[in-house]
Amino acid sequence: MSAQNSAIAPSPVAVGGTVQAALGTLCFSFTFPATTWALEGFGPWTLTGLRGVLAGLLAAACLVASGAKVPLRAAWPGLAAVVAGCVIGFPVLSTFALRISSTAHSAVVIGLLPLATAAVAALRAGSRPPRAFWLAALAGAAAVLAFTVRQSHGAGLGTADLYLLGALLICAVGYAEGGRLSRTMPGWQVIAWSLAAALPVTAATGALALAAEPVHWSLHGVTGLAYLGAVSQFGGFVVWYRGMAAIGVPRASQLQLVQPLLTLCWAVLLLGERLPGAAVPTALAVVACIAVTQRAGNAARPAGS
Repeated sequence: MSAQNSAIAPSPVAVGGTVQAALGTLCFSFTFPATTWALEGFGPWTLTGLRGVLAGLLAAACLVASGAKVPLRAAWPGLAAVVAGCVIGFPVLSTFALRISSTAHSAVVIGLLPLATAAVAALRAGSRPPRAFWLAALAGAAAVLAFTVRQSHGAGLGTADLYLLGALLICAVGYAEGGRLSRTMPGWQVIAWSLAAALPVTAATGALALAAEPVHWSLHGVTGLAYLGAVSQFGGFVVWYRGMAAIGVPRASQLQLVQPLLTLCWAVLLLGERLPGAAVPTALAVVACIAVTQRAGNAARPAGS
C-alpha cells in the first residue's frame, strides 16, 4: 500500500514547481493595480522608462552574479521579440490604457492574453490544434468584444480598448518567443537578457521623460513603481519560468487562468473600484474558454505529421 501511495503522490519537484508557477501568477495579478498607483506620481513615459531601468539593473546584477554566458546569436531574434513585446510594448500600451480606463475593465480585456499566446505559439510552431481549440479562442474573443461594446454603450471599441488589444497581441508574441527560447536556455535568463539588452532604450526613455513629465512623489507612486520594476517586470518572471520548467507549460498555464479574477479582486480591495456588472461573468467565460484551449491544445500535432 505504501508503495502504491508513493507512486501516486506528486514529487517534491512537481510540488515546488506548482508553488512557483502559482506565485508567478499571483505576482502578475498585481501589475495593473500597481500601474494605477504608479500613475499617481509618474507620467506614462517616465513610468515605462524607470520600471525598465530598475528591472534591467536587477537582471544585469543577477546575470553577472550567476556567471551567465551571452546567448548564442541564433537566440537574439527571439530575445528581440521578448524585448518588443514584454519589456517595452506591453508596459507602454497598458500604461496608456490604464490612464483612461479602470483596472477592472482592463483586467477583463487583457484576460485574452493566454488565448492570444496559445494561438501565436501554435502558429509559430506550425502545429495543428483541433477545431475545439480555435472555437474556444474565438468564443473568448467574442465574449470580451461584447463586454467592451456593452461598456461603451454600443459605441464600439474605445481608445483604451485599442491600447489593450495592441498590448495583448504584442505581448503574446513576446510570451510565445520566450517560451520557445526557454527550451534551449534557462527561462529566467530569457527575461534577464531581454531586460539587460533593453537598458539603453529604457534609460533614454526615462531620462527624456523625466525632463518633460512632472513627477509627484507619493507613497502610492513609489510603491507602484518599485513593484512594477522588481516584481512584475523581473521577479515574477523568474518564479514563473522556474515553475514552467518544473511542471511544464500546459500545467503552469492552467494556474494562470485565475489571474483576471485575482486582478478584479485587487481592483476592489486596493483601489476601491466598483466592478461593472458584466465583469465577473465575462472573466469566468474567458477562463472557461482558456481551459478548453489548454485541453484541446494538448492534442495538437506538428504540421505534416
